[in-house]
Amino acid sequence: MTRTATIPDKDALKRVGASVRKRLEADPQAYKVPTDKAEIYAFGQFLSTAECQRLILMIDAVAQPSTLFDADYSTGFRTSYSGNLDPRDPFIAGISRRIDDALGLKPETGEAIQGQRYMPGQQFKPHNDWFYTTEDYWKSERKRGGQRSWTAMAFLNAVEAGGETHFTEVGIKIPPKPGVLLTWNNALPDGSPNDDTIHAGTPVEQGVKYVITKWYRTRKWG
Repeated sequence: MTRTATIPDKDALKRVGASVRKRLEADPQAYKVPTDKAEIYAFGQFLSTAECQRLILMIDAVAQPSTLFDADYSTGFRTSYSGNLDPRDPFIAGISRRIDDALGLKPETGEAIQGQRYMPGQQFKPHNDWFYTTEDYWKSERKRGGQRSWTAMAFLNAVEAGGETHFTEVGIKIPPKPGVLLTWNNALPDGSPNDDTIHAGTPVEQGVKYVITKWYRTRKWG
């Protein structure tokens, strides 16, 4: 993607990035991953064991073959099972508010929390979370809240082997650890998309991997 002054939502991404950055840098519970290529933070013990177990059961109840905006499950690019968790459920609403508060973002800019389950051999190949504005789907996504700014993802269980979150350009692999919330800025400080946030869910070798993810937009989502 060409980084120019005409990048959609660039100014908004710059403002949101600065706001969340200030919030996280002032929070002693937020650990910044040591890299100059991307803004990646982690919160240890963000979710309790009981909360993780309850979320796992809820994911099992809604999981369907995962899809992408421009490819379906059969392509093999994303072979997990996933489903949105009911934002009206008081338990889910409480989790969602805690994530909002941790990042200091307005609740209305957050998408519904999505749960994902990876069985042995399943993966999500290297990808970015921001939208490619040259693709047809951008026309509708621009109206639904605009570009994705920050991503928040929580690990719900330990995996026997595999299943790391691999930031391929940064050169780090983060193994699943129950209750940890991982969050990153999909843009650079100037508001242009950060190509170095490309990441993958590496294949699960043994066990099952469960995570929840919440993406934030530059405007009200929906």
